[in-house]
Amino acid sequence: MSEQLIEVVDQAGIVTLTINRPKALNALNSAVLTELDRLLGELQAREGLRAVLITGAGEKAFVAGADIAEMRDKTPEEARCFARQALATFKRLETLPVPTVALVNGFCLGGGCELALACDWAVASDNAIFGQPEVLLGVIPGFGGTQRLPRRVGPSMALDLCTTGRKVDAAEALRIGLVNRVMAQSELPAYVEELTKQLGGNGPAAVRAAKQAIHDGMDQDLESALALETSLFALCFAGDEQPEGMSAFVDKRKPNF
Repeated sequence: MSEQLIEVVDQAGIVTLTINRPKALNALNSAVLTELDRLLGELQAREGLRAVLITGAGEKAFVAGADIAEMRDKTPEEARCFARQALATFKRLETLPVPTVALVNGFCLGGGCELALACDWAVASDNAIFGQPEVLLGVIPGFGGTQRLPRRVGPSMALDLCTTGRKVDAAEALRIGLVNRVMAQSELPAYVEELTKQLGGNGPAAVRAAKQAIHDGMDQDLESALALETSLFALCFAGDEQPEGMSAFVDKRKPNF
């Protein structure tokens, strides 16, 4: 490829993936999805990984959507294959064993919003704009939006956004639970530094277990989910992190994870 479609930066096990198509507002096409899937596959097996952050190049867009120029002339079967490619890639992101965070700057629409929804949580700059405007193009969300959005904000709000196609600013996104935090765009690098310090001070195996308990437990009844939590809690006592963490607490020092 003549351009680096996704830039990779590693800071103490916190890996930032930046989708790098600023002239196209970082729109998702087949090539970007293929490269993202490849990188996520490498990260799945990586030792020492603590978190994965996803963002978009430039100040105008996180990801403005799927590439409409590529989609416009697709047949139904070609559209199905494109959606399946995106769904498989987003599933790989969603099931990474470490926390995944969308750093949303500017437009986060259609496929971009669906990409953010596949992350564990999202942090938005105050200029961020969210939406699932596919109905304005005569289609519906095809990268998981009709399923992950109601799980994040509730079915009523998801129906509002997916059937009207309206856009919401960062403040409303925070209010409805679409994002966890809103800050000035200039503050996003400081947030990454803060997150790096926080996760760097936590037991990495414990963080992974917490994510597993929440993700897997959500699809179970409460009794089964609590049994899963108990098993994972007990498993923590079989490793090196628990004795170090608790000894450090008693000794009033920082743990060495």
